[in-house]
Amino acid sequence: MSDPRRELPSVDRLVRLLCERRPELPGWAVLEGVRRAVADARGALERGEAPRDPTGAALALAEDLARPRPVRVVNASGVVLHTNLGRAVLPREVGVAVAEAASAFSALELDLESGARGERGAGVTGLLRLLSGAEDALAVNNGAAAVLLALAALARGREVIVSRGELVEIGGSFRIPEILREAGVSLVEVGTTNRTHPSDYEAAIGPRSGAILKVHRSNFEQRGFVADVELPELVAIGRHHHIPVLEDLGSATLVDLRTQGLPVESFAPARLASGVDLICFSGDKLLGGPQAGIVLGAAERVRALRKSPLARALRLDKLTLAALDATLRLYLTGRERELPTLRMLLEPLEAVAERARALAERLAKAAPSGLAIALEPTRAPVGGGSLPGFELPSVAVALTGPAGAEALSRALRQAAVPVIGRVAGERVLLDARTLLPDDELDIEAAVGALSFD
Repeated sequence: MSDPRRELPSVDRLVRLLCERRPELPGWAVLEGVRRAVADARGALERGEAPRDPTGAALALAEDLARPRPVRVVNASGVVLHTNLGRAVLPREVGVAVAEAASAFSALELDLESGARGERGAGVTGLLRLLSGAEDALAVNNGAAAVLLALAALARGREVIVSRGELVEIGGSFRIPEILREAGVSLVEVGTTNRTHPSDYEAAIGPRSGAILKVHRSNFEQRGFVADVELPELVAIGRHHHIPVLEDLGSATLVDLRTQGLPVESFAPARLASGVDLICFSGDKLLGGPQAGIVLGAAERVRALRKSPLARALRLDKLTLAALDATLRLYLTGRERELPTLRMLLEPLEAVAERARALAERLAKAAPSGLAIALEPTRAPVGGGSLPGFELPSVAVALTGPAGAEALSRALRQAAVPVIGRVAGERVLLDARTLLPDDELDIEAAVGALSFD
C-alpha cells in the first residue's frame, strides 16, 4: 500500500504556487505558512485523520503571519478603555510626536545648555507638576510599576498597612498582596472585607510600620453595610505617626470632570490637596495617554523613588516619553477633548445616537439577505479598571443573523479589519460611542463580506 503522505505537495512546489497567486505576500511568511500547513497535514495523516487542504491552510497562515502586530481593530464594544484592545487611543498629533522621536536622534539624556548628561523625563516631570500642582512627579512604564517602585523605595523591609476591602485583584491576576511581596514589604491587613475604621489603622501601627497604602477598587464596587476611611483621615493618621500615606488611584485625570458625572476620586489634583504623600495612576486610562505609571506627590518622597535602583529598570523609553509629553501639552493648551478617551466619555448622547442611525442606514445597504438590523439603547462602561459601576448612556446597532450571535461575532472578528462588538442574547451590538472617525467604513466592509450560505 502507498503511503498517503507521499501525495502531499512538496514545500518548494507549494511555495512557488502561492508566490505566483499572491505576489504581495512576503516570502518569509509564505515559506513558514507552507511549512506549518504541510506539517499539520502530515500529522493528521499519521493520526488517521483527513487533513486540511494544504494550499488553503498555507495561504491562511501566510496571510496571518504577514499582518503587522498588534492588528488594528474597530472597537464597537462600547467599552471606552478596553484593556484587550489597548486602552486609550492617542490622537494623530501625539502619534506624529512619537514618529518624530523614533526616526531621529533626540536629547533624551543630554542637557543642551551645559552639554553634560541630563535627566531623562525631566520635561514630562515639569509638565506634570504644572498640571497637577504637585511638588514633584515621576513617570515609569506602567501603573503597577509605579506602585511597586513607591513601596520598594519607601518601605522595603518594613510593614505596609492595607484595608482588607482593598486587597484587589485586577486583570491578568495582578494582586495587591503579590505586588507588596515583590516590593520587599510585609502586608498588614486591617478591618474586614466590607468595613474598615480609623481605629483599625491606629491599632496596626507599630515600630516596623513603613507606610499606609490606600487602593482604589478599580474593577468592582461595594454597597450596603460598608465603611471606608477617607483619604484626609488616613493622611492625618500617617502624619501623627510620621509614616507616609500612599494612594494607588489606578486611574485619574488632570482636568476636573466631576461636574460631568465622574466620581470625585477621578481628579488627581484634588487627591493631592488632601496632603497625601504620593498618588499613583496609569497614563493610558482616564488620562487618555500612552501606557505609563504616573507618580505625583511630595518632593522628598519622589526623590527617594528617583534614587531607587528599580527606577532605572522601570524607566520610560523615548517613544513613550514623546507620547506622554504631547498628551500633557494638549491638557496645558485646553485641548484635552481632542484625546479620543475624553471625547468618548464626554460626547452627548444625541451625537452618539445620530452616529448610530447613520451607521444603521449604511449597513442596511451593504448587509446580505438574512441579517436583521435595528437600533438599541445601551450602557457603555468606562472599562480598563476605571470607575467601577459608572456607565454612560449609549446607542448601538443591533445585528441578528441566522446562525446565531456567536457565529456572527466570530465572522466580524475575522474581517479584513476585525470588528469587535458585544454579544447580548441573540444579537451582536455595535456600540456607536466607542467608534473612531471612519470606523463605519470598515464596519460596512465587514458586514458586506458576510455570507450565510
